[in-house]
Amino acid sequence: MNGAEVLLESARERGVEVCFANPGTTEMPLVAALDRVRMRAVLGLFEGVCTGAADGYGRMAERPAATLLHLGPGLANGLANLHNARRAGSPVVNWIGDHASWHLAADAPLTSDIAALAGSVGWVRSVASAGTIARDGADAIAAAEGPPPGIATLIVPVDAQWSEAERPERPHARSARAPTAGAALERAASLLRAGRAGILLGGRALRAPALHAAARIHAHTRCPVWTETFAARHERGAGLPDFPRLPYFPEQARETLSGVGGLVLAGARNPVAFFGYPGQPSRLEPEACALTTLCGAHDDAAAALEALAEALGAERSAALAERARPLPASGALDVAALGRTLAALQPESAIVVDEAATSGLPWAGFAAGAPPHTVLGLTGGAIGQGLPCAVGAALACPGRRVIAFQADGSGLYTLQALWTMARESLDVTIVVCANRAYRILQVELARAGVAEPGPAARSLTQLGPPVVDWVAAARAFGVPGQRVTTADALADALRASLAEPGPGLVEVVLGP
Repeated sequence: MNGAEVLLESARERGVEVCFANPGTTEMPLVAALDRVRMRAVLGLFEGVCTGAADGYGRMAERPAATLLHLGPGLANGLANLHNARRAGSPVVNWIGDHASWHLAADAPLTSDIAALAGSVGWVRSVASAGTIARDGADAIAAAEGPPPGIATLIVPVDAQWSEAERPERPHARSARAPTAGAALERAASLLRAGRAGILLGGRALRAPALHAAARIHAHTRCPVWTETFAARHERGAGLPDFPRLPYFPEQARETLSGVGGLVLAGARNPVAFFGYPGQPSRLEPEACALTTLCGAHDDAAAALEALAEALGAERSAALAERARPLPASGALDVAALGRTLAALQPESAIVVDEAATSGLPWAGFAAGAPPHTVLGLTGGAIGQGLPCAVGAALACPGRRVIAFQADGSGLYTLQALWTMARESLDVTIVVCANRAYRILQVELARAGVAEPGPAARSLTQLGPPVVDWVAAARAFGVPGQRVTTADALADALRASLAEPGPGLVEVVLGP
């Protein structure tokens, strides 16, 4: 066996089943080995599609997918979505081909500092020779799996790929999730007993068992409970507790938290503003607020919150408010009609990849009454995550319909993902919110005191002219598309797409 075969066989034995690839010359031995090892190879036409797909796959499968990328420039093209994956805590293994070890000194045109690029998002190692490739590959997967899970990058010189290598070692057992320490439990219970304290949920605390435990605590103590603003994976819908999301804008978030004297973090990070603004602090909680961490994002949050509920003497279950499923809207089409209609028609167990940005806010409220579903959010703020993440989620969960709820501006960053959806016949319904603007930038201009932007500023926040024809673009990539301008037409288009296997796109016109 050569080094490429050993690397892939080692990964396959450790549960890596899918490789999202955009390879080049220095990865040819690995490309050839994919057939011999029988690992599913999925081509992305841009490296950001590969890394975003690996993120979506990791969030839903909870095991690593691999990416296969070409040297430093290929990795650099994928870094934005690796940043999102790092913030999501997704397990991802990157295999980056490199020049033959003896060719590096020649400083060929594609030579770069791959390790420096990879080090910005997580664990990194370069394979020294074919003799170490099995162990290096196993260590990379272990680093990706965690705990905590994360991004692991293995740089693989092409001569280590083509040279003979030893067969891989048998995989080690995976580490268990860390239990909550007694001291953390007691600190959280003390804060909540004292009153004027709240809970911020994130990470695995946004899964159904943990949400029900948090509802028990809320019912017993009447403490406020919030969820983090952009969650990696959040289970929502009828029959599940639904807590308000911490607002995005810092002034609103500070107002929301202004009455708390203590905040228990269950799977969530310390709340901070997305950006710094003149005269405003970075932290969102009140200055005198006591923070305590009950459990980390990847710990057993359900067990931690159940233990906290028991320590507080909460009832075994909490009554949930009845939330009726909305009916589809009719007539004029705006963001409220869009959100209501999508929530009315999305199927049970749908996976909604939410990169709708400003256009998606009403949907979040309506979706509380939709059938149970999973929401994947934009964790790192690097736009262009939605369409690739939908690819990975669909491959991880082939029995579930994926809805890519997508803003038009950010969707254009990784439009090539449509081609992968078509090629792989993935069950993805893409709902494009076509307001034909970078609306959030227009809002931020207004927040910066720019009441009347000049022509240059206006041109940098508008997506026309020319107007992007999403239906034509989708068809060019092999995805059937339809443009709608009324709520009734939207309902018809959604019903048709959700009933058909494979991908389909609905362009929802919300702008001029």
